[in-house]
Formats: sequence, C-alpha cells, structure tokens
Amino acid sequence: RKKLKSTSKYIYQTLFLNGENSDIKICALGEEWNLHKIYLCQSGYFSSMFSGSWKESSMNVIELEIPDQNIDVEALQVAFGSLYRDDVLINPSRVVALLAAACMLQLDGLIQQCGETMKETITAQTVCGYYNSAGTYGLDSVKKKCLEWLLNNLMTHQSVGLFKELSINLMKQLISSSNLFVLQVEMDVYTALKKWMFLQLVPSWNGSFKQVLSEADAWFAERRREFGGDVAFLESAQGSAFVPVFAHLRLQYIISDLASARIVERDALLPSEWLSSVYKQQWFAMLRAEQDNDIGPQEINKEELEGNSMRCGRKLAKDGDYCWRWTGFNFGLDLLVTYTNRYIIFKRNTLNQPCSGSVSLQPRRSLAFRLRLASFDCSGKMICSRTTGYQILSLEKDQEQIVMNLDSRLLTFPLYICCNFLYTSPEKRADS
Repeated sequence: RKKLKSTSKYIYQTLFLNGENSDIKICALGEEWNLHKIYLCQSGYFSSMFSGSWKESSMNVIELEIPDQNIDVEALQVAFGSLYRDDVLINPSRVVALLAAACMLQLDGLIQQCGETMKETITAQTVCGYYNSAGTYGLDSVKKKCLEWLLNNLMTHQSVGLFKELSINLMKQLISSSNLFVLQVEMDVYTALKKWMFLQLVPSWNGSFKQVLSEADAWFAERRREFGGDVAFLESAQGSAFVPVFAHLRLQYIISDLASARIVERDALLPSEWLSSVYKQQWFAMLRAEQDNDIGPQEINKEELEGNSMRCGRKLAKDGDYCWRWTGFNFGLDLLVTYTNRYIIFKRNTLNQPCSGSVSLQPRRSLAFRLRLASFDCSGKMICSRTTGYQILSLEKDQEQIVMNLDSRLLTFPLYICCNFLYTSPEKRADS
C-alpha cells in the first residue's frame, strides 16, 4: 500500500516550501519567503508586530532588517520552517547561526533546542564559540557547560586553535578555579599559560602544538633582550593585559621546586615583586612546619582550600597497579599515593622510602584535601566522576589510609585523578 504523507510533512511541503495560500511575504538578506500570518504568530517577534498599531500589521510585504551578523539566509530558512513542522534537525556546525535567528524571532522552543544541541556537541573545536554565543544570547546553562568542559579538559586537550580562541577573561576564570583539572602539577599550568600568551600575541603562528613551547621561549627571549633584563614581560605594554590571568597562578607550589624556579626566573615573565613575596611566604611556611609545631590544618576552611590549595593530577592510562609521590614541596610531608584493586591509598612516608626532601618526624601530621576522579570520552565529555569532597586527614608516621574505593562505573580508562592539598594551617600563613 502507498503510505500516506503525514499532516506535518504535508503542511511543511505545501504551505512553507511551496508557499500556497500565502498571505504575507517576508524579505530579508536578498531572499523572499511566502508565508502565513497564522503560523508566523507563533513567533514573539511577529506576534508583537501584527498586533497593536504597528504599520506592519496591515502590510502584505515586510522587509526585515537583520542587525545580527551571525544570521544568514540558511538560518532564516530553518527558523521559518520550524513554524510549520513538529521537529527540526539541527546541524551542530549551523547551531550558532540558527540560535541567532531564533533569538531575533523570539522562538523559545527553537532556542531551547539549540541550547541542548550545543551542550551535547561541546568539543575543543566548538567550546569557545559556544561559550561566546551563549553569553551573547543569554543561554546561561550552555555557558556553564562550556566552562565545565574547559575546567575538565584544558590541560589535556591543548591545541593551537583552542589557545588562540581562549580570551583573557575566560582564561582568568579557568586559572583561578580550584576545579581546574591540573595535570601534573602547578608548573604545568604556568607552561600552558606561556604557550597561550604567545599564541594570543602572535596569532599568525601556525605550526604544530609540539613546537609551541620552543617557539614561545625563543619569542620571549627576544623580548627580554629588547627590555635589557630590567623589566618583566608582564610589566611591559604587550604583557600588561595578561596580568589578571598570571596573578591567579599558585606560585608557592612552583618556586619550591628547583628546576621550576629556575625556569620561572629565566623566563622573566613575572614581576620580581610577585616572586620575592612568595619566596618569603614559603620560607616562613617551611620554618613553621619545622620549628613551630604546625602539624597542618585542623578544620576545613573552604575559602582557603579553593583559593590556595596545591593542585595536582595524574592520568591512569589503563587498569593496573600504580604508585606515585606528591611531596607537599618540602613542607615536611611526603605523600605516597597508590592505586590498586580499585582503592586509592594515601601513605605518609617518613622512614620507609627514600625521598628528595625533608620529611616531618612529628608523631602526627594533618592535611586538608579533596580527591576527584573522572573519565571522559574522546571529545572530552565526562562519562562519570566521583569526589571525596573536602576532608581532613591525620596520619601518624608511615601510616596509610584508604581515601576512595572505586565502583565499576568509574573503571573506564583512561582515568584522571585530580587532588587539592593544603599542608599548612591557613590561620598561620605568613601574610596573615
């Protein structure tokens, strides 16, 4: 038997595509559409136009002014067509243009559908465009989703294209957040910012991402020669715009590592006043840990943890047994981390294992921490996640403690582990 055409398809073909019995012509961007007022009134834009004393309410031909450069003929075609059918198939590559048209025409259902499409198709290639468009057109949920994607993937999905698109304000939000998934340590955040700043300043550069660091180092070295070694790059006219971003680096966890401190001093990107104050702060912190019986945080100070905790992470490529060290950067605590049999274990190393720095011999040592685990698909979309929340852990010498037991849903590899640590008591900080 011959299948009957559905009413929706008949309406779309006959009334919209063929324009039969049209009672109004819409002209825009050099194109014309023979449409119907009764269908156009589903749009808030046309509903207001056709009601009241507007001159357009009695006109049969309306010339639309299109003030938004994101709107093109194809987007208007889909937007107008959505008034004549039950569903619209949205191509992700066209979603921003369609969202712009839907917002102009006040098509709430289409706006919502564009938002859902954007949230489902966030990738390294689309995230910045989506974030900017969501801000322009008031889609707060899309903006939030893009920010979450960047916090989760900035350190693992770096590319020339992404770093060129990331604005200063957006990067500032990312670097200041305690939710940034840092791999491996804070020094890697500094290195990422150096690459990003270079690509912001030299947007015409188009090599491979593997070459960016060496190119950036050479470019900034040339700037140092121009300045004569007396001015940090961020103090120059070119660098001043990036100060708000670099100001959110947690330098105390960079300068306590010798190799990292040497790189930062060599680069001369940061004002010397920033570094001297941090050197002083960290020296007093280590003196307190050694001489003033500072055994670490005794209660959760969420503001201190979110603003000043050490951010570090690890990627587990496949299931198995892993063991690594997060040292606390010579604050007297050497932490061994073990992943085995679906357990994550923290152990305070005092005497059992050799270490590169000093350890605390105090009977008990405390730290505040938050451990997060997550796995992602190839586009960076989170598959599953788990967190301990903020906790205080008190360990005796060489004591170990299970801090998380993974369930089978989290055994999707690669698995990313990110942790925030605070080793010293916030109320005893050198700058307080």
